[in-house]
Amino acid sequence: MTDSPYHLPEHLARLADEDAARFITEGLLSGKDDVPTIALNQAAEPLPESPRWRLRAIRDLIDDAMRTYRDNKPTQADAWLAPRLHSILRLTRAEAADPALWNYLALGVAPDFVVWRHLSEKKKTVNPRYFKGPYHKQAFARLWWSAELFRNGPDYEPVETACSNQDMLNTVLRLDVIDHRPTAQALVRLLKREIVRTGRDANALGKAVNAAGATLMYDVIAPDVVRDANAVQRWISEGDEGLAVHHRSLPVGPAEERALEESIECLADYFAELFADVPVRGKDEAAEEAGDD
Repeated sequence: MTDSPYHLPEHLARLADEDAARFITEGLLSGKDDVPTIALNQAAEPLPESPRWRLRAIRDLIDDAMRTYRDNKPTQADAWLAPRLHSILRLTRAEAADPALWNYLALGVAPDFVVWRHLSEKKKTVNPRYFKGPYHKQAFARLWWSAELFRNGPDYEPVETACSNQDMLNTVLRLDVIDHRPTAQALVRLLKREIVRTGRDANALGKAVNAAGATLMYDVIAPDVVRDANAVQRWISEGDEGLAVHHRSLPVGPAEERALEESIECLADYFAELFADVPVRGKDEAAEEAGDD
């Protein structure tokens, strides 16, 4: 099985798409080969030295995730890792939109995690987009952006709930409406209330919410508070001071105000009504079986 890199630089780096592609081999995707660490780091572009870019804390967190969930399904690691990765890797959204950063993290820092987490038991291979792909697919970008979009101000608890359902990551994360905080929190609330239970449920609801958002302005019927950009910048600056993130307790995010409760509830009620009429494969059969008991 693919092993962790035998050499880990002190700081994070960037790896351009064209360079990353050279290291995504069939041997790596099947979990049989390691990444040639020296060659990869020669191709990478180092970032400025800063405590915020130190790799050891990130690598230790990833090792802890694999150790904690070694006897479970790897998918269960997502809910634990997403908020902690976001808290350790304190980025602006502009920085997080840089695919070269995620390429390096997947290939230069933790290719063993990508194989462990995303190796398909059926196909015996990893989809290469988990190493180099869009933000909603790439192994680490999807976790960081899930935490960014589903946190409620400093509270990461909604992130754990969202990441416990794989279709919230696979489908909902890529929708434009998810950048509206009350919408994101309302979707999480339906999960917590077990109105939405399965991946199929989340997939169907996400598509319906996104389609309805084309004609219904969610930010008008459910306004959000004006967000404090300084709060996020202060939180990022704390990362420059090299503050540690405890792995066991849930970390605390930027000291932003939470989304308005009345806006979340307004949309949660609307989405529950919307979901009642959404066709979900298997839902009718399950209802009939329940009625026969």
